[in-house]
Amino acid sequence: MAEPKTKYDRQLRIWGEQGQAALETASICLLNCGPTGSETLKNLVLGGVGSITVVDGSKVELGDLGNNFMVDESSLGQSKAKCVCSFLQELNDAVKAKFIEEYPQALIDTNPSFFSQFTLVVATQLVEEFMVKLDRICRQANVMLVFARSYGLTGLVRISVKEHTVIESKPDHFLDDLRLNNPWPELRGFAEGIDLNVQDPVAHKHIPYVVILVKMADEWTKSHGGALPSTREEKREFKELLKARMVSMDEDNYKEAIDASFKVFAPRGISIM
Repeated sequence: MAEPKTKYDRQLRIWGEQGQAALETASICLLNCGPTGSETLKNLVLGGVGSITVVDGSKVELGDLGNNFMVDESSLGQSKAKCVCSFLQELNDAVKAKFIEEYPQALIDTNPSFFSQFTLVVATQLVEEFMVKLDRICRQANVMLVFARSYGLTGLVRISVKEHTVIESKPDHFLDDLRLNNPWPELRGFAEGIDLNVQDPVAHKHIPYVVILVKMADEWTKSHGGALPSTREEKREFKELLKARMVSMDEDNYKEAIDASFKVFAPRGISIM
């Protein structure tokens, strides 16, 4: 059997070892193992979830063979929960899997405390009456709940959970907020002490691009009624204005300023991220 770090290599790169540890200690309960629920659990099992419990009181019928990859002809007449659970176990033997041959509606009515043992409950194809009941049970037990329902090629997912804060710790595009369109006093004072029209070519090449943007943004707003570039045409003109200040084509600081000019257009305010 492959080592966990090799087996789950790609997903470890996405959410790291802490994320994988959270997945491997999670306990998932699936209510109704039709095609929607079965495919949901399949993805969790392949990812290495800790344990799964499949709850379904129905038997495998002929119609199930055409829409559920986890049952076949040999499954006809057998417990659907048992067959799906067995198939899922084959996908990842590190996952603990069990089934309960009972209709979810009966379990919700007669044994609400049953759900408190899980990290997450995935309820599929439930009618509204039992969705409301289950939502109340899971909220009281502080268990996350996901409702899923499919209608052919159309489906919906509803998440029922208390406030849950998510922080993107590894954003694809990080925007460093230097307040270039509204600089703080020290930055403005620093920028004002530098002359963009300095005649020395070496000094001109060493003007920080941040200073270039601060001063050019000021110049733009003075000639545009205090407004920053907002339309595509205005943003293009602002870049052309930056290019016009270059005295040679090898000035990397001005190239940096042009590439980072979008930071001037960013709305003012406090960044959450």
